[in-house]
Amino acid sequence: MNAIDPTAGLTVWAEIDLDALEHNVRTLRARAPKSDLMAVVKADAYGHGLLPVARAAVRAGAGWLGVAQFAEAFALRDAGITTRLLTWLSVPGSDFAGAVRRDIDLSASATWTLYAIAATARQQGRTARVHLKVDTGLGRGGAYGTDWPALLDHARLLEAEGVISVVGIWTHFAFADAPEHPTVLTQQDTFFEAVALAEKVGLRPEVRHLANSAATLVHPSAHADLVRPGIAIYGLSPVPQVADDFDLRPVMTLRARLALVKRVPAGQGISYGHVYRPEVDTSIALVPLGYADGIPRNATNVGPVRIGDYRSTIAGRVCMDQFVVDLGPQGSAVAGDVVTLFGAGPDEPTAQDWADATDTISYEIVSRIGARVPRLWRGGSEDETEGGVEA
Repeated sequence: MNAIDPTAGLTVWAEIDLDALEHNVRTLRARAPKSDLMAVVKADAYGHGLLPVARAAVRAGAGWLGVAQFAEAFALRDAGITTRLLTWLSVPGSDFAGAVRRDIDLSASATWTLYAIAATARQQGRTARVHLKVDTGLGRGGAYGTDWPALLDHARLLEAEGVISVVGIWTHFAFADAPEHPTVLTQQDTFFEAVALAEKVGLRPEVRHLANSAATLVHPSAHADLVRPGIAIYGLSPVPQVADDFDLRPVMTLRARLALVKRVPAGQGISYGHVYRPEVDTSIALVPLGYADGIPRNATNVGPVRIGDYRSTIAGRVCMDQFVVDLGPQGSAVAGDVVTLFGAGPDEPTAQDWADATDTISYEIVSRIGARVPRLWRGGSEDETEGGVEA
């Protein structure tokens, strides 16, 4: 009996290889054998699917999960995932009560955050788990300069009261994707000085963490107690300029079916603005994906695709729902044939190829793939389809 093709009837889909993801987590754990590993699954696991990816990462040995926003953390807890979990972006009025009640670790970069967490913990009769963030030079989140010792003093008082427990101290690199950049070691030194100051005032964090994907792969001195790889668990290199794939396997493959194939004469303008005109009579194919699905509009005339054995680039403007490919004078594709935008197979374009073509990073290419693109998960214990709504 023939197996049912889960892509039958789909115009577009993203295949998510959970076996590859688990392999990547194990590979990264081996890179930092003395450290625990936090799998960063923010932004719907970089577009790969929050819950299936989180479960796969935990199966592969991730002892922690990390997300940016409270809603992501709540979704993980409410789905029954009990792994230690950190969320780090909050504003006044955030649902600290929901986070503390769900045993979610919280980050604090300012005293207002500490007191908001503490007030919730008092009301619930619980001790909230807090990670203090220090700005060691990124110039983004974290307590900077003299704000750091002030944050420590307030944290010590609240910990003495029993309403918070400072379980972590952390920071983030500015140039970890540039292995030789001098700021990497400077930030690392500043971080450990900040930790020493925290210990001097009586705080004893369980975990110190600063290594993102790049630092996990190329800066062993930054591994500390916990590493926080994000893009690397999805099989994409955070340091593409380094000639090493680090034994990472791309997890997402993006495909579609051709909606139309037709002949056009030389000189016929293609798509909005006629920014592409074939030089000879040719065949063109219509691909039902566009910028509403996350295809960069600046992939116009440069986005790479593969149709059968033929590799080409987008011809003309990327539209909201579709784009065109020039198949060449001898093009033999037909409606319904599969086109691969990026993947991991031989001669398939990669997410990094798309990043290079559109002057961005692979993180953006995969994480921007929209919700109306169904995800098909393969491997592990997940084998299901998340349907999108076709417009």
